[in-house]
Amino acid sequence: MKKKILSGMRPTGRLHLGHLVGALKNWSLLQSDYECFFMVADWHALMSEYKDPSRLKEFSLDNVIDWISCGIDPDKATIFIQSQIPEHLELYMALSCITPIGWLERCPTYKEQLREIKTRQLNNYAFLGYPVLQAADILLYKSEVVPVGEDQLPHLELTREIAKRFNYLYKKNIFLEPLAKLAKTSRLMGLDGRKMSKSYNNYIGLSDTAQEISKKVMSMFTDPKRIKRTDPGRPQVCNVYSYYKIFSDQGLCAVVENECKRAKRGCTDCKKEFTCLLNDYLLPIQEKREELMGDKNTIIRILEKGREKARSAAKSTMDEVRHTIGL
Repeated sequence: MKKKILSGMRPTGRLHLGHLVGALKNWSLLQSDYECFFMVADWHALMSEYKDPSRLKEFSLDNVIDWISCGIDPDKATIFIQSQIPEHLELYMALSCITPIGWLERCPTYKEQLREIKTRQLNNYAFLGYPVLQAADILLYKSEVVPVGEDQLPHLELTREIAKRFNYLYKKNIFLEPLAKLAKTSRLMGLDGRKMSKSYNNYIGLSDTAQEISKKVMSMFTDPKRIKRTDPGRPQVCNVYSYYKIFSDQGLCAVVENECKRAKRGCTDCKKEFTCLLNDYLLPIQEKREELMGDKNTIIRILEKGREKARSAAKSTMDEVRHTIGL
């Protein structure tokens, strides 16, 4: 039998290049070798969007359309919406009872986002406890492997500790301790050099028009020490060049690097060429997206099928948990 994988995204807005490079390309490879559960994490989204959750349903459908447009096959993977599976919150409650607060307060992502994100108030109980809900998501499906980037390893280690503590306290090995599968992804920074994020408004969206992409690419920072067109550039510190390395072939990268170092290529020309390259890259994704946007009933049927399969697996796990803890 194939090993199980659970992964998800928060529907807090439309998806961007960071989602494509950081997750979706990897998901499309995993779905042939693993039993994959791909989740629209709308409860997680509510933790930051609680003041205005009016578009969560819209973004949930929109995200799934992008997933499929980027190669996620609903015949190979189970696609579902988290809030439609009540067992997520049931297990979250059970795990919350055994998780020390100190474990959560030490979470590096929690501290980073409290420091960086100023547009939302995140100092609430739910945001502090979201790693426990994340653990419930993973453990509910008996996931053996979790695809993560290196920055997410502390979250997975916390999930492993929670699983271990539950098994120890109740003297029954219900939960596996899932292993990390480090995603083979390239590092893609936002337009301003920080992590690409909707919260930072420094992203290029998968559904952006050609004109929007052009405007955003032209705003990207390059080599801060290259003041004049005749100054030799340093591609290794240029954000635009890092995008070339991901979205173009080695031959073009070599040309760009050589011409930049010799001041044979200006930053403006380089950005214009990359804009054309990126628009060509996204064209088939956007064409598939437009097709699916006109047939949302198909998306709804895919989600209904995914809900049935996910609910069956989740209910089986919660039956075990309830029996074990005496409920």
